[in-house]
Amino acid sequence: MGVIDSLNETSNKAIDVGEVYYKKTQEYYRLKVFQQLTMTTGMLLKIAVIGGLGFLALMFLTVAGIIYLGNILNSMVGACLIAGALFIVLLILAYVFRRKIDNMLVKKLSVKFFN
Repeated sequence: MGVIDSLNETSNKAIDVGEVYYKKTQEYYRLKVFQQLTMTTGMLLKIAVIGGLGFLALMFLTVAGIIYLGNILNSMVGACLIAGALFIVLLILAYVFRRKIDNMLVKKLSVKFFN
C-alpha cells in the first residue's frame, strides 16, 4: 500500500500545482487584457483630442486661406474651388497610399499589443 499512497500523494501535489498554475495564468491574462484596454482607451482619447483640435485648426486655416486667396483673385468662388481641388488631391493621395498607411498602423499597434 505504500506505493499506492505515494502515487496518490504525488498526484494530489500535481493537481495542486496545476490549480495554482491555472489561477496565476488567469490572473496574468486578466492583467494583460486590462493593460491592453487601458492603452487602447488612452490612445483613442488622445486621437480624439488631438484630431479634434487639429481639425479645428485646419478649418480656421482653410477659411483664412480662402478669404486671403479670394482677396488676391477678387473671386471668392475661385478661391473656394481651388481649396476644394486641393482637398480632393489630398483625398486621392490618401486613397492611393491607404495600404501603406494600414501597414504602418498595424506595425505600430502590434509592437504595443504584443509586448
